[in-house]
Amino acid sequence: MFRITRIASNKQSIRQVVRLSSGSSNVKSFQIYRWNPDEQKSPSTSTYQVDLNECGPMVLDALIKIKGEQDPTLTFRRSCREGICGSCAMNIDGKNTLACLCYIDKKSSAPVKINPLPHMYVIKDLVPDMTNFYDQYKSIKPWLQTKVEGSHDLDHGEFLQSKVDRKKLDGMYECILCACCSTSCPSYWWNADTYLGPAVLMQALRWVDDSRDEMTAERLAELDDAFKLYRCHTIMNCSKTCPKGLNPGKAVAQLKKKIADSH
Repeated sequence: MFRITRIASNKQSIRQVVRLSSGSSNVKSFQIYRWNPDEQKSPSTSTYQVDLNECGPMVLDALIKIKGEQDPTLTFRRSCREGICGSCAMNIDGKNTLACLCYIDKKSSAPVKINPLPHMYVIKDLVPDMTNFYDQYKSIKPWLQTKVEGSHDLDHGEFLQSKVDRKKLDGMYECILCACCSTSCPSYWWNADTYLGPAVLMQALRWVDDSRDEMTAERLAELDDAFKLYRCHTIMNCSKTCPKGLNPGKAVAQLKKKIADSH
């Protein structure tokens, strides 16, 4: 059983979970989306008080502190804490980002509002179901392909690449598949079953531009589809929200140009 989240729903109820502080004036409120599929209840928002004098600087630090000291039922993903794994992607104060890279705003007295990535099925609390996203990634065959099977293996030598060709992959290989960009895209919200979304399309270009891959024409032909690629309307939310500073919107435009040039 899953539930799709809609950020800032007026129908959400609010539960208050107040922490007994030690008199510190440096206390920050965190309003966190909660939903448990095992409970026959609507989604709600729980509010937690965190003493920032006893907490790390990132939103993920606060989440870990809340789970460890106040509410062990709070559920979220996290792993590397270094902006590498993409596990802690969520919507913080209205923007998709990584909790481990998002600083707590200590200057503002407003509470930090934390929701799961928008327009995805929610498994529990801040954990979205990434099944469809990963299936789409798998569909682009994200590995080197050759015309002759086995032509490059441990017995036939390495895939060699010039520095110039290698540099073409910069700005694409760094993608950590956190889905922040795809879930910020209105076209992906309404067509997630057919439109591949900016993250997957940027990875598709990464393999199209790889000089070692021998299936460039086949890859472009597979993407030449009214829904897979051309649902992109250049809104550019994807490039604005990417926590790694990449430009998925530009990658999608380059794919369109390559397909146009191939006709």
